Amino acid sequence: MIYGYIRVSSDKQTVENQRFEIVNFCKRNEVEIDGWIEETISGTKSYSKRELGKLLKRIKEDDLIICAEISRLGRNLFMIMEILNVCMNKGCKVWSIKDGYRLGDDIQSKVLAFAFGLSAEIERNLISQRTKEALNRKKAEGVVLGRRKGSYNKTLNKKCEYNKEKIDLLLKQGYSISRIAKKLKVARGTLYRYLNKTNNEIFINRQTNSYN
Repeated sequence: MIYGYIRVSSDKQTVENQRFEIVNFCKRNEVEIDGWIEETISGTKSYSKRELGKLLKRIKEDDLIICAEISRLGRNLFMIMEILNVCMNKGCKVWSIKDGYRLGDDIQSKVLAFAFGLSAEIERNLISQRTKEALNRKKAEGVVLGRRKGSYNKTLNKKCEYNKEKIDLLLKQGYSISRIAKKLKVARGTLYRYLNKTNNEIFINRQTNSYN
C-alpha cells in the first residue's frame, strides 16, 4: 500500500499545495497513491493522538508513506525520529519530496533507524530524569506535592453549606435525599457526603430509625 500523508496545523491553511506536490511526484515516478491521510492538527501533538498514529498501527512491510516534507510528520525532531523508527522497524518506507529523504530497507536506513530509536529513548530518559530532579528539589525546599492529606474530606460543598437551614427544614418535612438534591441542583452523592461530614442530627436520626 502507498499512502499520501498531508498535515496542516490550522483551518486557514490548505492541503491542496501538499496534495499537488505529492500527486506530481507520483506521476514523475510512476507511483499511484492507494489512500490519503489528511488532518488539521498541530505537529506538536503526539502522533499517537493523530490520524498518523492510526496509520502507523496498520502499516505493513513494504508499505510506503509519501509526504511533502519531513516536518509534516511532526514539529519536534525527536518525535520525527520516533515515527521514522516505528516505520523502519515495521519495514515501511518513508519518502519526503522537498527534503529528498528516502528511508527504506537499505543499510543506511537501518543505521538511521537505530540512531533515531536511540535518540528518542535518550530524550525520554532525560525528560524523566529532569522531572524527578525537579520534584526532589521541591521536596527539599519544603513544598508539599500533590493533594494535601485529608483536604478533600474536609471540604464542604458550598451550595449545601449555603442552604443548610433549607436542608434541615426539608429533612424535617420528610423529603427524600433525592428530592432535596434535585431542589438544590446538586448530585445526590454530594448531599449524602455533606450530611455525613456535618453529622447532621436529623439525617442521622432518620437513618437510624429506618434501620430499626
